[in-house]
Amino acid sequence: MLDRRQFIATAMAAPLAAAGPTEQQGQKAGSKAGLQPGLAAPQAGTKFQLACMTLPWGSFPAERALTGIKAAGYQYVAWGVAHERKEMMPVESAPKEAAALGARCRSMGLEPVMMFATVHLEAKNGLDAHLRRIDQAAAAKIPFLLTFGGTKPGEYDAFIGTLKGAAPRARQAGVTIVLKQHGGNSATGADCARIVKEVGDEGLKICYDAGNVLDYESHDPIADIKTCWQDIRAFAIKDHRDTPKDEDCGPGFGEIDHYKLLMPVMNTGLTIPLAFENIFEPLVPRPKTPEGVDALAKRAREYVETVLRGLQSA
Repeated sequence: MLDRRQFIATAMAAPLAAAGPTEQQGQKAGSKAGLQPGLAAPQAGTKFQLACMTLPWGSFPAERALTGIKAAGYQYVAWGVAHERKEMMPVESAPKEAAALGARCRSMGLEPVMMFATVHLEAKNGLDAHLRRIDQAAAAKIPFLLTFGGTKPGEYDAFIGTLKGAAPRARQAGVTIVLKQHGGNSATGADCARIVKEVGDEGLKICYDAGNVLDYESHDPIADIKTCWQDIRAFAIKDHRDTPKDEDCGPGFGEIDHYKLLMPVMNTGLTIPLAFENIFEPLVPRPKTPEGVDALAKRAREYVETVLRGLQSA
């Protein structure tokens, strides 16, 4: 019978079997590591970048969002989407404007790691908008461009066409497009993994959004992430509750077990940003002051840091 530490080590190592060069090599590596036959030895630990999106401060100026994120103890930031009903970085903006905003973030001690595409993949201007966003991200030295699509039937070809046109350009620019779950054909991680395979370019990977997986389809994100963890390069951190009210919320306030969620990606050898999209408390009104948002951003960071400390020491 496995004790607690053996169980966690086995559960964390199991998904890595698929990443081994060959089954025979995996068996040899597993034997050396003291693991069960057929399990590859763990790779180097994952480096997680805890980044807060500016989105929770949408009712306040973008500059106040940046100061709030810094005050809440973050070193990384994700742009998006609008502040006081004004886009933080309009699609039409020249790359030099994105470079200037990136420099402003760094002057405050915040490294930008992700930005929203803001235009749905299946939109008529989807490809052009994504190419513009890639240029902006490259100019600002932002490694990840977050995107998603709608859920209307009959638009899959346009959705895929945008990705096939944009992914090579992103890769050449040093940017990775990360697709997150958003209902319809991209409702789950398994759906997104199939899309990544169909596009077939390293410029496209997955941003895992467990809150959307549970919310949109009532699908279990813990089971789902095991089907796509190899393609995950970023996370949109949010939680979700079905009871007593159906709503998204900050991590630790909902029904998602973040220990189980992050276990499959603890030993990828990659640098993976965890971008906090929703930090709010369920059931109660959202803060009316930016200081109230700051406090929730800090709490969200501390919660996920606790999860990571536990998993890294297990």
